[in-house]
Amino acid sequence: MRNRSETISDIIDKRRPLAQKIERTEENLRELTSALHALESQRNKLITQIEDRKIQGRLAEIDFLALQLKIATELEALAKLKVRFSRDTLNIGVVGRARQGKSRLLQSLTGLTATEIPDGDRQHCTGVRSTIHHNPNVTTFGEVYFHSERSFIDDVIAPYYEKLHLGVKPNSLVEFASKPLPPLPENLPGYAEPGAMYEHLTRYHTNIDKYVGLLNSPPRRISSNEIREYVAQDTADGQRIFFNYLAVKEVKITCPFPNNEVGQIALVDMPGLGDTGVGDEERLIKTLSQDIDAVLFVRMPSAKGDYWADVDVRLYDTASAAIIDLPLDLWSFMILNQTNANSANGDNLNNCQDLAGDLSKKHLNLVDCIIANCADVEAANMKILDTVLNYLATKIQSLDRQYASSCQERMVELQKILEVEIEKARQALASPTANQNEMGVFLPLYNQLMSNLSVGLMELLDNFKQQRYLVDEDFFKPQVEVAIQGCKEDPGIPSLQEIKVRHREKGSWEIVYAEYLHKIRTHLTRHFNSLDNGLKQLIDDAKSQITKILTKQGKMGGLTTAREADFLQVIAQNKVSELQPNLRRAFQNLWNFEMSYEVNFHYRIRQHLDDLTPDDTSLRLSAKPTAEEVLENLEQLHQETVYKCQEALADLSSEPKLAVFAAVEEFVDQVLRGEEIKNEWPVFLYEVRSQVWPTYFKPMGEGSNSLKEWQKLVERVADANQLELLQFIN
Repeated sequence: MRNRSETISDIIDKRRPLAQKIERTEENLRELTSALHALESQRNKLITQIEDRKIQGRLAEIDFLALQLKIATELEALAKLKVRFSRDTLNIGVVGRARQGKSRLLQSLTGLTATEIPDGDRQHCTGVRSTIHHNPNVTTFGEVYFHSERSFIDDVIAPYYEKLHLGVKPNSLVEFASKPLPPLPENLPGYAEPGAMYEHLTRYHTNIDKYVGLLNSPPRRISSNEIREYVAQDTADGQRIFFNYLAVKEVKITCPFPNNEVGQIALVDMPGLGDTGVGDEERLIKTLSQDIDAVLFVRMPSAKGDYWADVDVRLYDTASAAIIDLPLDLWSFMILNQTNANSANGDNLNNCQDLAGDLSKKHLNLVDCIIANCADVEAANMKILDTVLNYLATKIQSLDRQYASSCQERMVELQKILEVEIEKARQALASPTANQNEMGVFLPLYNQLMSNLSVGLMELLDNFKQQRYLVDEDFFKPQVEVAIQGCKEDPGIPSLQEIKVRHREKGSWEIVYAEYLHKIRTHLTRHFNSLDNGLKQLIDDAKSQITKILTKQGKMGGLTTAREADFLQVIAQNKVSELQPNLRRAFQNLWNFEMSYEVNFHYRIRQHLDDLTPDDTSLRLSAKPTAEEVLENLEQLHQETVYKCQEALADLSSEPKLAVFAAVEEFVDQVLRGEEIKNEWPVFLYEVRSQVWPTYFKPMGEGSNSLKEWQKLVERVADANQLELLQFIN
C-alpha cells in the first residue's frame, strides 16, 4: 500500500502536464488578443474612411473593449492556475492576526525556533513572507529575495500614498529618499489606524540608508542563525537594530521537519495581518490564489471569554476572494490554539469549544475545526498537520479538477461570445455601396496611369543607359579613395622593434616574414569593406528614383507611407497579392538587388594580393636577413600591392553603374513588357483603386484591399478562437 508521501509526490507529478497545456492555452489567448487588437485598429480606420452609415453602425457594434477585458481576466486566472500546477510542493498557508499563535505553530511543525521564526512576544511583524520547505537531508538554510527599486516603490511604498491620500507617489528611490514625507491629511476617516500606518511609512523613510544597499541585490543564501536579521526588526532580547527586512520581498527556508513522512510539502508563513502594514490584504490574496493548496486560520481564544469578531469574519472573506473558482470551505481549516492554565493566556479550552460551535453562525465554513496547542510539537504534528495532509492526499486531485473545470467553463463561454462578435465582424461590411459604373470609370484612369508610368520608367531607363559606362563619381569612387587612403595611413606594418622581438620568439626570419605577410594582407583587405557603403548608396539611389516614378506617375503613393527603397519592399510583400506572381517577383527582385565588395569585387582584387602571400611573393629574403631587411620588404610589398589594387579598382569603377543599369532595365522589362504582366496590372490596380484614385472610388468596393484586409483579420481572429485551442482539460 502506498504511503502518504508517495501519494503527494504522484499528485505533483500529475499536475505538470496540465501546466504545460495551460501554457499553450495562454499562448493562444495572447494571439487572440493580438488578432483582436489588429482588427480593432482596422475597424477604427475604416469608420473614418467610409460614408455608409449602416456599415459604420455595424462596425461600431463590435465590442472590442469588452472582449479584450474578458481575455485579460482569463489570462490572469490561467496564470494563477499554471503557477499552482507547476510547483514542486503542496503548499499549506498559515494565516492569522498578530499574536494568535501562528509563529508557534510554524515552529512546532518545522522544528525551527524563534531564531528563524520570531514569535509574538514582541513587535516583530514585518510583512515578509516566508516559505518553509521540508527536506530531510539538509542542514537548515535560508534564501533571501530582495525588492528591486521598482517593486519597492510600486508594491511597498505606493500603497501607503494611495491609502493615506498623500498625493502623487514617488517615481524613484532617489525621489522617495530625498524629499520629506507629505503630512498626513487631517480629514482621513478613523483615528489611530491611519496614524499607525503613517508611522510604518515613516520607518521606511527614516531608515532608508540602513537598507537601501540591499535593494536590487541578487538572491542571497544565508545560514539559519542569520535568518532573523532579514525577517525581524529586533533581536531575540528585544533590541530594535535590524532594518534589512524593509528591503526583503520573500525568504525561503529549507529544513528537515520533525515529521519525516510529510513528503513534498511547504508551509507558507503569510504576512502578519493587523499590524497596520499597508498592502497586507492584497499580498494575502495574491499568495493564496497562486501559491496555496490549503490554508490554516490560526486563532487563540482568550481564556477570559471571546467571540468571533468582525476582524475574524473580514479575514475569512478576504481569503475567500482569492480563488473565486474554488470555494474556501473546501481547502481551509480553523486552528483554535488551545492554551493551558500555566500559560500567559490561561486555560482557554472551554472558549475554544464555544468558538468552534459558533463557526456556522458566522458563516465561517471550513473543512474542519481543530483544537490543539500550537506550541506542542506532538499536537501540532499529529492533530493538525496529519489531518491536513491526509485530507490533501485524498481530495487535492478533485479540488484541482474543480478549479481547472471552472476556468475551462469560462473559456468555453468566452469562445461562444467571441463567435458571436466574429460573425458580426464578417457581416459588417456586407453589401458595400459601390459605384454602379466602376469599370467604366476605372478603365480610362488605368490606361492613363499605365501610359504615364511607361513614359516615366522609360525616361529613367534612358538616363541610366547613358551613364552606364561612366565612373560613379557620387558614391563608389569616393569610397574607393577612402579605402586606398586607409590602406596608406593604416598599413598594419610592424615596427623595427616588434620585428626584432618576434624574431627572438620564433628563432627564424622566414617564419617572422611569413607571419607578417599574412597579417598585412589580412589587415589591408579590411579597408576595402568600406566600399559596401558606396555600393549601397548607389543602389538605394536607383531604387529611390524608381520609387518616385511609381508614386508620382504611377499614383501608388497612397498604398503605403514607406518611401525610398523601402517602398518597393512594402509593395512586393504586402500589396501585390499571390494572384499577380510576375508583378510581385519584379518588385521583389528589384528590392533584393544589392552589390557588395565581398561578392562583386573581392575575387577580382584577390589576384593582386599574391605578393603578400608567403608562397607566392616575388620579394624573398636574402641568405642572411636582418630586421631592417624584413621591414623594408614589407613596406615595399605593401606599397606595390596598394598601387595594384588602386589601379584594378579604377578599371572596375564603371561596373557599379553598369550593374545598376542592368537591374533597372530588368525591372522595366518585367513590369512593362512581360506578356503575363499585362493581365496582372489591371487586376492589381483594381484591387487598390480606392488608394490610387481616392476621388473616384470608395475604400470598401468589392475586391478592394480594405475589404480584403478586413476579411483577413476577421479570419485570423476566427482561427485563434477554435475551441480545441482554448481547452486544457478533457
